[in-house]
Amino acid sequence: MADIRSVITELTKRCDSRISVFEIEIQGLKNKTLKLSGRLLEESQLEELRRLLPDLELDTVSVKILSHEPHEQVHVTTNLTGLYEKPTFGMPLSSELTFGTELEVLDVSGGWAFTRQKDGYLGWAYRSYLREGSAPAPTHLVLAPVVEVRTEPDQTGEVITRLISGTGVVVEATHDGWSCVSANRSGWIPSKDLRALADLPKTVEAKRNLLVGDAQRMTGVPYLWGGTSGNGIDCSGFARLLHRWIGVELPRDADMQHAAAYPVEPPLETGDLLFFSEGDGSRRITHVGVSLGGWKVIHSSRGNNGVYVDDLQVKKSLMDIYVSAGSFLR
Repeated sequence: MADIRSVITELTKRCDSRISVFEIEIQGLKNKTLKLSGRLLEESQLEELRRLLPDLELDTVSVKILSHEPHEQVHVTTNLTGLYEKPTFGMPLSSELTFGTELEVLDVSGGWAFTRQKDGYLGWAYRSYLREGSAPAPTHLVLAPVVEVRTEPDQTGEVITRLISGTGVVVEATHDGWSCVSANRSGWIPSKDLRALADLPKTVEAKRNLLVGDAQRMTGVPYLWGGTSGNGIDCSGFARLLHRWIGVELPRDADMQHAAAYPVEPPLETGDLLFFSEGDGSRRITHVGVSLGGWKVIHSSRGNNGVYVDDLQVKKSLMDIYVSAGSFLR
């Protein structure tokens, strides 16, 4: 039994819970039949378990293969909601989801949905904040960290909601520097706080140039582990947001961004990503910043408690943990 447990423990350790599921429990062993329960994401994980336990017959009636289930397609209906590792608000944030984010429901527990995003990122979302189907295709992205939505195209209009940086919205009308947008609620916001998807930059040079100004919009936004918005943002959420504003999609976390980025060497260009290892966790890459050209970097850090600019040639503590650079701008 000890060998069986060690196999299951090793497979559990290997599983990256952000993009996969391996939750297996032993219910009993009788006459070389091992009874299991739990959840797996893919059938291939069960085949791997069989391969590693060749002398046993596996009873997997109580093992749910999430990829086998029919999947409801939903979208986020609130302006912002959290994504969690477990189905409870008592957990730290894994990430955040803005209005319109499309999700695949893989499992349910009470009032919670275990969801998968288009990039494969997994997590629990509160079911009441989700609605079946897709939101209307957006025409614009919100550029401000947070913007008030008003009943009228005027600063005196009543505030009816707030929209979060990076949210996709539909512009229904414009008037005198204001745009009527449809998201979790409909109302008016300043047109300057929007970027049309049709106007996203097409060339690498244009993307780099736009990113510089975009980065300044978030200056001073506080640091929040798992945050992705102007309410609070972490390092990889910030890098991802800046790229979303110029039409480039990044993986969610710093180590994932490091693995997916095209490696680059100094001298660094605007928009290149700098990756760091703080040595305080199981992941090698724990922090990411965005170059403003050379070693000048804008990032959301615990040390600064938010989004600010640092120069690695001045701030030795950052240079000491620098690992490498990469880019998604090619």
